[in-house]
Amino acid sequence: MNTKNYSTPTKKYRFLISAVHSIYRLLNSTYTVNELVCRMGRLFCQFFNAQFCQIILLDTDKNYSIINCVINDNQKCVICKKTKIKGKVEKKILNRAAVVMKADFLGIPLISEDVIGLIIIKRKKSVLPFDIFDQEMLMTMAEQAVIGIKNLQLYEEQQKIVFGSIKSLVTLLDTKVSRDYTHSPQFSKLVCALGCEIHLDEKQLESLKYASLLHDAGKVGIPIEILAKTTKLTTAEYDIIKKHPVKGAQILRPLQILRPVIPIIMYHHEKYNGTGYPSHLKGCQIPLGARIMAVADAFEAMVYGRPYRQRMNIPAAIREIKKKSGTQFDPKIVEAFLKVISKFNKKIYLDQDMCKL
Repeated sequence: MNTKNYSTPTKKYRFLISAVHSIYRLLNSTYTVNELVCRMGRLFCQFFNAQFCQIILLDTDKNYSIINCVINDNQKCVICKKTKIKGKVEKKILNRAAVVMKADFLGIPLISEDVIGLIIIKRKKSVLPFDIFDQEMLMTMAEQAVIGIKNLQLYEEQQKIVFGSIKSLVTLLDTKVSRDYTHSPQFSKLVCALGCEIHLDEKQLESLKYASLLHDAGKVGIPIEILAKTTKLTTAEYDIIKKHPVKGAQILRPLQILRPVIPIIMYHHEKYNGTGYPSHLKGCQIPLGARIMAVADAFEAMVYGRPYRQRMNIPAAIREIKKKSGTQFDPKIVEAFLKVISKFNKKIYLDQDMCKL
């Protein structure tokens, strides 16, 4: 798209609206800073008929980049981290918050409360030169981009805090719950692999990962004599066990950022035919993440073993999962599970203590 075709005020206005709308859509469909700067670079190349785009985000000292993204002729995105700012033009843009424009070169600073980075775009000399409209357009798009970058940086920082808190909570749970009821270290990877196989988006995968770590949080409130029991549970004891999904949801509900995780935890013991607990949900009434968790949780319980039940070998566990497709498990999830297990099969082994996937 060549901006020189937009010579009248009406056409320029339409182009501006199109550019801002494109940035807005991009910001609302991107969940990491790395992905955002890469997609922005391609968008700038498209809108400004440029063959090169570089986006640099700075550390607090402004001497190094935390992200240095380059889009070249073939639209390949290369991202480097922690690189020293060396170029004179780059330093001029960053230190003076200055715009540098030549016939085939346009560079502007990214400014929030302070300079946080820069954008550089380049055209081939055979293309019409950049002009003041190109500069204004890039600055308008950059203003929107800065808002998205700062929001995502804040979000990623929050995620680090949340994940650290989750790991601490998991460690605490492991000290309270019998080891016979904990999962293998690779359980979360199995769950996420299932999510990838059925093409969950990044946000859904994130919730699934957190749920895989915390889905048995409610077992903290179950008496240890029940958790450690090696004989068949009584009806009363089993009724106590069945309360753990609700208790787990109650423990996590005050954490606002974990709200999307709660339905997965609450309903991962529901069965596809409606005979599960705690709410007897059926089919697609059961949240997708909970249907995924149900298959992975059952498989691990079979091959990892429980105090009251002997472990199975992997082929037997796979046969049991297939047998209960359509009754206990969602057939589509079982189909995805079989594909995942076949891919992971060479990495699976059993010893006396642990099943790793």
